[in-house]
Amino acid sequence: MPDQSLSQVRTPDASAAEPGARASGVSRRALLGTAGATGLVLGAAGGAVGYAAAPAAATPLTALGAGRAMFHGKHQPGITEGLQARGHLVAFDLVAGAGRKEAAALLRRWSATAERLMAGEPAPHDDTDVARDAGPSSLTVTFGFGHGFFDRTGLQKQRPAALDPLPDFSSDRLDKARSDGDLWVQIGADDALVAFHALRAIQKDAGSAARVRWQMNGFNRSPGATAHPMTARNLMGQLDGTGNPKPTDADFEKRIFVPASGEPAWMANGSYAVVRRIRMLLDDWEKLSTTAQEQVIGRRKADGAPLSGGDETTPMDLEKADAKGDYLVPLNAHARITRPDRNGGAAMLRRPFSYHDGIDADGTPDAGLLFICWQADPLRGFVPVQRKLDRGDALSQFIRHEASGLFAVPGGAAKGEYVGQRLLEG
Repeated sequence: MPDQSLSQVRTPDASAAEPGARASGVSRRALLGTAGATGLVLGAAGGAVGYAAAPAAATPLTALGAGRAMFHGKHQPGITEGLQARGHLVAFDLVAGAGRKEAAALLRRWSATAERLMAGEPAPHDDTDVARDAGPSSLTVTFGFGHGFFDRTGLQKQRPAALDPLPDFSSDRLDKARSDGDLWVQIGADDALVAFHALRAIQKDAGSAARVRWQMNGFNRSPGATAHPMTARNLMGQLDGTGNPKPTDADFEKRIFVPASGEPAWMANGSYAVVRRIRMLLDDWEKLSTTAQEQVIGRRKADGAPLSGGDETTPMDLEKADAKGDYLVPLNAHARITRPDRNGGAAMLRRPFSYHDGIDADGTPDAGLLFICWQADPLRGFVPVQRKLDRGDALSQFIRHEASGLFAVPGGAAKGEYVGQRLLEG
């Protein structure tokens, strides 16, 4: 699981302290917790190293619903924003007979609905009132196109080369029914009812044009659940997300987004999302001692520091050895293998959700990671890192890739536009 994290973006509270808080004591806001405990979950299958989550402004839990992301912009929402507490991933297939015209009408409906819901307003029609009492709760709705979308709409000549199917990997145990899809929607929010409300509205808007192919539900730590902003833990108990490409990096845009002059033109300022459902074999993992788990990852479980020493943000010293001459960070440690400098500079922005879908008949939990990573070109981001992991990652025996998808996510819609308009009406 790659070693990355993401800075949290929240609407700041302008006040410095709650009324009546003592100057020398702990404010009510501090007691209630903070927003911005981000940190991506340790990606069970591919990714690259980046940076530690930057602290976000302390926010009382009562203000959690006020966070708002913008629908219109250079990029679609749900890519560079911080992790949300609840997520839904859903893929649709266009129905037989539905083509470019129907797809355009659908994206127009979806965009109008997303814009309203992200502003904390009711759906344009037939609102269910599920989120009636809540604010926007940092809701984001993101849309993407799968490989088959271009065949269905007669736009094969506009299909990006970067959308070619991913290669097979040895750790794949893929269920085709829960993979791919013509259209992909990512929904995230800091409130479960707000997220479900958006999911239901998007499903209803699909109408007779598209049917659900698969749908998955995920979660992350809620903002305010920790005493101070920190990297989140995944379902293996590891601090995960110590690094991730950050927007202040000089090459961030180049690595994550298609340039304005890129090809095809309709993908300008867009990105490519690799989506993988990765089961964690928790019963096997939890039999390991803490020391053995740390050897698999290459970082201390308590604080995420590299086994070569220091704290969570200390650069990993891959050459440091013990008295016997053994590397402190093992050669097959996950954090060593996923480093960009060990993969030709390959990097991606990881923004996943954890999931738990119950207990199997044999008593094992169906739980793990809904891995989502963003890059300007998956053949230079996800693929080389996953190939490297396939050849000797110590973590591979504790995970299983069960579903996969690759989607072209166009740039953000300008005011008055809908997502994908430059493709469907170009």
